[in-house]
Amino acid sequence: MKRFKIAIAAVASAALLLAGCGGEPAGPSADFDPNAPVTLDLAFWGNDTRAGFYKNAIAKFNEKYPKITVNSTFLPFPEFWEKRQIEAAGHDLPDVMQFDYAYLRQYSQNRLLLDLKPYLGKYIKTDGFAESTLGIGVVNGVTTALPIGTNAWAMFTNTALVTKAGAGAYAGGTSWDEYATWMGSVAKAGGGSVWGGTDPTGRIQNFEISLRANGKNLFDDAGAPQFSKAELAEFWGRGAQVRGTGATIPTKRLLEVAPKSGFGAGLTASELTWDNFGAGYAGDLGADASGLALTAPPVTKAGAKDLYLKPSMLHAIAANSEHPEASALLVDFLLNSQEAGAVFGTNRGLPASSTHLAGVKLDPLSQKILDYETSIKDRLGAAPPVPVVGYGSIEEKFRQLGEELGLGTVTVEQAVDQFFSEMDTILKK
Repeated sequence: MKRFKIAIAAVASAALLLAGCGGEPAGPSADFDPNAPVTLDLAFWGNDTRAGFYKNAIAKFNEKYPKITVNSTFLPFPEFWEKRQIEAAGHDLPDVMQFDYAYLRQYSQNRLLLDLKPYLGKYIKTDGFAESTLGIGVVNGVTTALPIGTNAWAMFTNTALVTKAGAGAYAGGTSWDEYATWMGSVAKAGGGSVWGGTDPTGRIQNFEISLRANGKNLFDDAGAPQFSKAELAEFWGRGAQVRGTGATIPTKRLLEVAPKSGFGAGLTASELTWDNFGAGYAGDLGADASGLALTAPPVTKAGAKDLYLKPSMLHAIAANSEHPEASALLVDFLLNSQEAGAVFGTNRGLPASSTHLAGVKLDPLSQKILDYETSIKDRLGAAPPVPVVGYGSIEEKFRQLGEELGLGTVTVEQAVDQFFSEMDTILKK
């Protein structure tokens, strides 16, 4: 999926340059009648299962608004965005779209998405959303999307594997040094067949939360980096120290089990990632998934607001929609109604709206995710600015260089220089 995102992002900017539209949005019409016949186009990515959920949700929506006809279409993720690029160039986007966070800034800056602020409260209820969650879809001060579901950076642990190795459990939310010590204890107990985790400095999100602990984000709202070469060098240098102790799984071993992660392959006792990855890990581990647990990641500074809620996906309305009021009613139903919550469950992530969540029957893993996100409320800060255009490529370069550092094919200094060179090229496009 990540490779697809990067490939599509490479051509997206050129297509969207053709799509910027002029003029200010008129806002809701005082003459809108929800009982007048209207036809809307709804587009989402997914499979037949998700399509069935949308079909059932639309049927529930039509019980309330029988005159609003909704024609829905879906595609796999890469093809979905390829089609949106073509439509964007012709100002012919669907009225309502399931939206990905990585593309929000591109489409928003090119004024392809409707400013939702005039519709909030009247057509789209906001009382079910936390204030910080409502800010997730804001680009340059304009609300262009609302989150369907949320996830947060987390620590997955395999308690069954830890017990089997004969090590103690990870307490959660310790310092990074204490986490490294714990990983070392697991690796020592595992005798070369189990490791404490994967080198955490290979993920840009772990660098991000260390920056946020000191009051910074990766990028500011104008898209400028908020970190220096020295800060990145220090971060990657800590990774070299941890790898040197044998606490983390060797990079070569990780490559041997790919595309599974070390955690999914049952070789590591912990993994730092987004909390919605649990279902994938459960599938990888199979019968060994009984010990799957969620806890807080290590903290750089006590009391820091380093974590935040990220949208699993969002809903947006096209600026070219001829029926923005009806589109807003559909978005409200898909985001807020208990009826839609009962239909979708957690197929689109843990619901961001409490009224939507009230209709969801949570499975055990989803309940763990909800409990985890509740447990970290004191660490949740404001969401960072919407990702810069090309963020997917920047994230992938960070991962690749982390892999090369693990293999010993580059030095920290070389990796830092390569990363900044690549990042500058991407940001200037």
